[in-house]
Amino acid sequence: MKANGPTAPRPRRDTALRRVAREARPFLRARTGAVLRLAGWSLLEFAQTFLSGYGVARALDDGFLASRPATGLCWLAVAAVAVLPSVLAARGVFGRLADLVEPLRDGLVRRAVSRALGGALGRSGDVSTRSLSQVTHQSEIARDGWAGLVLTLRSFAFTAAGAVTGLLALAPALLLIVLPPLAVGAALFLATLPPMAARQRAYLAADEAYAAHAGELAASVRDIAAAGTAGRTVAESGALAEAQLAASRSLARWSAVRVLALAVCGRFPPLLLLLAAPWLLRNGLTAGALVGALTYLTQALAPAVQALMTMLGTAGGRLVVVLDRFTNAPPPPEDDPPQAVRDSAPPPADRTAHPAVPAPAPSARRAPAPVAELHEVTFAYGPRAQPVLDRLSLTIAPGEHLAVVGPSGSGKSTLAAVLAGVEPPTGGAVRWRGRPVRAADATSVRVLLPQHAYVFSGSLRDNLRYLSPDARDREIADAAEAIGLEPLLSRLGSLDADVVPDRLSQGERQLVALGRAYLAAPPLLILDEATSRLDPAAETRAELACAALPGALVVVAHRLSSARRAGRTLVMDGPRTRCGTPAQLLRSSALYRDLAGLWEPEDADARGGGLVPDARDAAAVAGRLGTVGTGQDASIGSGDEDEERGVRSSPPPSPV
Repeated sequence: MKANGPTAPRPRRDTALRRVAREARPFLRARTGAVLRLAGWSLLEFAQTFLSGYGVARALDDGFLASRPATGLCWLAVAAVAVLPSVLAARGVFGRLADLVEPLRDGLVRRAVSRALGGALGRSGDVSTRSLSQVTHQSEIARDGWAGLVLTLRSFAFTAAGAVTGLLALAPALLLIVLPPLAVGAALFLATLPPMAARQRAYLAADEAYAAHAGELAASVRDIAAAGTAGRTVAESGALAEAQLAASRSLARWSAVRVLALAVCGRFPPLLLLLAAPWLLRNGLTAGALVGALTYLTQALAPAVQALMTMLGTAGGRLVVVLDRFTNAPPPPEDDPPQAVRDSAPPPADRTAHPAVPAPAPSARRAPAPVAELHEVTFAYGPRAQPVLDRLSLTIAPGEHLAVVGPSGSGKSTLAAVLAGVEPPTGGAVRWRGRPVRAADATSVRVLLPQHAYVFSGSLRDNLRYLSPDARDREIADAAEAIGLEPLLSRLGSLDADVVPDRLSQGERQLVALGRAYLAAPPLLILDEATSRLDPAAETRAELACAALPGALVVVAHRLSSARRAGRTLVMDGPRTRCGTPAQLLRSSALYRDLAGLWEPEDADARGGGLVPDARDAAAVAGRLGTVGTGQDASIGSGDEDEERGVRSSPPPSPV
C-alpha cells in the first residue's frame, strides 16, 4: 500500500568531502579577515596576468604592425613592469598564509591529543599509535596540503580571472575556442576525485594499520621470542605490508587517469586556437589579439589549470582524507557511576582457580567500595605462554594490609604490575574503587614502588615532594621521622641539600622512595620488594609506618616478618594461590610452611643481632624450593652494609 502525499527525499550520502566541508565553513568564517587580506594581495597578480597578454596584443596591433615601434615598446614595457608588483604580492601572500595554515595544524593536534586522552580513559586498543601518527605525520600532511591548496586556489582564481578578462577585452569569440576543452578536462578530472579519495583513504588506513602493528611489535619483542611466535608475526607483518603496497599501486593507477585530464586542459586549448586561427582572422580577429590569446593560454591559464589539477589530484585528495580522519570528535570520558549504585552493587566473588582466596570476614564488609579488585584475572606473556595468573580473584579493602609471598618466578611482581594498572590483564577485570582501571586515575589511586628505587639529582626536599608538590615542611619532617630518614637527613645536613643518586646506597634510595610514598598517602600503596635493601629493623619501621596510613598496603615480601605483620598473606606458586592469616597458612599451605622454614633463621638472627644465617641451611631449603622472591635468604643481612650512612643495605639479589 502506497502512502499518500509526496515521497520524502532521499537523504544525501554523507561523504568525506561533505564532512570536511561542514568543519571547514566555521573555520573559514572565523578567519574572514585573513581571507580578505589574502585576496587583497592577490589582486596584484590579477593585474599582472591581465597586462601580460593585453600588453603584447596592443604592442603588435597599435605598435609594431602599425609602424609605431615606440608605442609597441611602451606596451611591452608595461607588460614587463607588471611583473614587479607580483613579486611584492608573493611576499604579502606568504605573510597572510600563516594566519590560515597554522591555526589548522594547531587545531588538528589538539584533536589528536584529545582523542588519545579520551581513548586512554576508555581503554581502547590502538588509539595511542593512531594518535601518534595523527600528531606527527597526518597533521603535517594536512598543514602542507592546506598551504599548497590555498596558494594554488588563490593563484588559479586570480590568474584565470585576469586571463578571461583579457580574452574578453581582446575578442569574446576566443572564449568559444578556449572554454570547451577546459570544461571537458575539468569534468574528467572531477570524475576521478571520488575513486582517488577512496584509494587515498585505503592507503592511509593501511599505513595506520602497519604503524600500529609495528608499535605493538616494538613493545612485544621479548614476548614474541618467549612464546615462539616469530613466524606468525612475520607473516602478519608481510600481509600488512602487501596491503599497503596494493593500496599504493591502486592509487598510482588512478593518478595515471589524471594525466589525460591535465593534457586535455593544458594542451588542447592552445592547439585548438592555432587550428581555428585562419577562421578567426577571416572574421576580424587581429594578429595582436591572436598572439595575446596564445600568451594568456601558454603563460597564464594553462599553467594555472595544471597546477590546480595537480594539487587537487595529489595533495587535495590526501588533504580531504586526512581531515576526514580528524572530523569525529573524541568521546568524552566515561562518567563515574553514582555512589549509590557502586555501594549497592554486590562485590564479585573473591576466589582463585586453585584454590579460592577467602574474602575478609563478613563483619569487615562496609558500604565503601574496595580500593582494588581482581575478578577472574588471567595474565600470560604471550598468546601461547603458560599463564602467570590464572583466573585470580582478590579483593583489597581500604586500610587493609596484604602481603604477597612465593618463590622467584611465581608471579608476585606480575601481580603487583597488574594490580597497579601497569600491565593490562589477558583476561578478567581489574577495578579501582569499584570501576574499571583507567590511566587517568592512576596518580590519584595508587603508588607502586619497585625494588630499584627512583631518586633524581636535586634536593632531598624535591625528591620527597615528587608525588606531593604542595607538602609542607612539617609534613615532610613527620614523614622522615616515620620512615626512618633521620640518619640520611643528618648526613646531608638539611632538606635543601643536593642529592647525588650515585652517592646513596641502595637502602638509602629505598628509604627516599618510601618517604615519598608515605607523604603522598595514596589509597593503594604497593611495595614490590621496595624494602629488600633494608635491614630487618629499618624494614619493620618503614612497613609499620606505611601500614598506619589510611590507605591499603600491599607488600611483595622477601622476609617472613613482612608476611607476619600483614592482616592477610597471599601465597603464590605460579597460578596456584592460597590466601589467609599466617596461622591459617601454616596449617593449610605446604609451600608457606617451606617458606617459613627458609625464612625462620633470618628472623631469629634479626632478633639476635642480625647475624648471617647458616648458608648451608639456606642452600638446603633453597634446593627444595628454588630462589625465594628476589631477596634470597643467603643474601639477607649479609655484609656490604653502609654503617657509616646509618642504613644497612644487603647486596643485590641474584638475577631472576
